[in-house]
Formats: sequence, structure tokens, C-alpha cells
Amino acid sequence: MKKISWDDVPVEQVTPLMERKIVTGDKVMIAKMKFKDGFLVPLHSHENEQVTQLISGKMRFWFGENKEQEMEMNPGDVIVIPANLPHAALMIGDVEEIDTWAPPRKDWLDGTDDYLRK
Repeated sequence: MKKISWDDVPVEQVTPLMERKIVTGDKVMIAKMKFKDGFLVPLHSHENEQVTQLISGKMRFWFGENKEQEMEMNPGDVIVIPANLPHAALMIGDVEEIDTWAPPRKDWLDGTDDYLRK
């Protein structure tokens, strides 16, 4: 067991418009992120189930290989994204949010998450 304060977790500046803090366990990972207005998470999918909690700002998600389903999130909203479901997201205004994945995102931990860094 370990107790961690977000204040003690180092910030990773992924791009000029995205920063994150990551805490991981053996079977789950959580990231607290801040995005600047207009940041686009490109369409992607992963084996990990994802839970997204919006703290501030607004997010527009698209789901499916052809972005056939659209959903907007407002502060306080939580969505569960099943494993392997293609999704993209646009930040509307400055956004703070928390994502949780099971199992942990290996690409985020080893730095091979190139889709975010372009």
C-alpha cells in the first residue's frame, strides 16, 4: 500500500499543450492531465479499459472507426470507454481531467505514445 499526493508526482510536459502526472499500480494506472484549448487527441484505440473524469473545461469525444458517435463531456461527467474502441477527443477551453486504465498503459510508461506527441 502507498499513499501519494498529486502535488508530489512529477509533471511530464508531453507537448506544449499537454501535461500529465502518472501514478501506477500492478493492474491499474491513473493520470491527471491538463490540456490547452484546441488540443486534439487523434483517433486511436488500446487494449485498456478507460475511465475519463472531467474536472474542468469541456471535451468532445468521437467513437468508432469512422467517428460515427459523438459525445460531449462537461465538468463532473465520467465516461467508461471499453477496450479496443477507437476514440478521439478535442479539448474545448483549457481542460483538466483524470483518466484511469486497466491494465496500465505500457505505451505511456515506456514513451512510445507517439500519437500524442505529433
